[in-house]
Amino acid sequence: MRQPRLLQQPGVDAYYHVVSRVVDKRFIFNAKEKNHFRRWMRKLEAFCGVEVVTFCLMSNHFHLLVRVPDRDSMPRLTTERLLELLPILYDASQRLGIEQEIARATASDDPTWLAGILERFESRRYDLASFVKDLKQRFTRWYNRENHRKGTLWEDRYKSVLVEGSERALLTIAAYIDLNPVRAGMVARPEDYRWCGYAEAVAGRRPARRGLCTILNHTSHGVNRDVTWDYTAGIYRMLLFGKGLEQEADAQAARKARRGFSAEQIEAEEKREGKLSIPEIIRCRVRYFCDGAVFGSVEFVNGVFEANRWRYGPKRESGARKLRGGADWGELRTLRDLQVRPVG
Repeated sequence: MRQPRLLQQPGVDAYYHVVSRVVDKRFIFNAKEKNHFRRWMRKLEAFCGVEVVTFCLMSNHFHLLVRVPDRDSMPRLTTERLLELLPILYDASQRLGIEQEIARATASDDPTWLAGILERFESRRYDLASFVKDLKQRFTRWYNRENHRKGTLWEDRYKSVLVEGSERALLTIAAYIDLNPVRAGMVARPEDYRWCGYAEAVAGRRPARRGLCTILNHTSHGVNRDVTWDYTAGIYRMLLFGKGLEQEADAQAARKARRGFSAEQIEAEEKREGKLSIPEIIRCRVRYFCDGAVFGSVEFVNGVFEANRWRYGPKRESGARKLRGGADWGELRTLRDLQVRPVG
């Protein structure tokens, strides 16, 4: 029996790293498919109020880092606002049907009718499950129609990791997502891969820039600043392009050789006892980012653990687990202690 997902406690915005793969790991995402998926992602972002901080569309899976606003702090959906949102997702004939239903409910003597219509759409807003489900279903219908196929397109349900709304945690996860095509050897620099949030931001797309700026101007800790893309761009790029370890050539892995460490660099490595920095570790495949369940500071992870203690046996006394893998993780922790190759 599946356990319910770990969710943020009410009262604050929630951040999640979402990953979903194509069934049988088929490589179906070419340029046309990626463009169509991205178009629906942005439409649903506007309709549902779930903000995409950054994303990456690979050949057989996708990554999203999203912010889900606290529903109780957001204004309720009104008839006027619903009518403004309908053109984002619905064509003319679909809108006409909904508009006629609203008109009949408004003219009736039953106040619960109109309230029920609004609640039907309200339930889809500020909700992670509804956002991801709608995105995957709409893409599936389009893909199946284009390719004359039937059936499911996705492996099981999507993975989601609850991420602390702190700058350190969000920047780490965001950079991990945007560096996916670099780690896969598809491009040398993340700005060269146009189906990730950073490349879109560099290209001047406002939704992508707004998403990355969210990390620095609005967190769950209540930090609010007027942050511009010019300010965010430098900080984020420094993280993305943190110097990685040099390596020997590997013909089988199609990996080119890089120059060796200088004496000064070797001495520096010895001083830090071989620990990788955050910029270096996010160039690797880090399972904590996808399978860690919760990611953030000790206080944040323990808070989620205490709120969900019923999930765990009596022998487990604390939630936060140190991250392994030879990196200087600082105060970052995860809820799940992975046993097999957490970093590769």
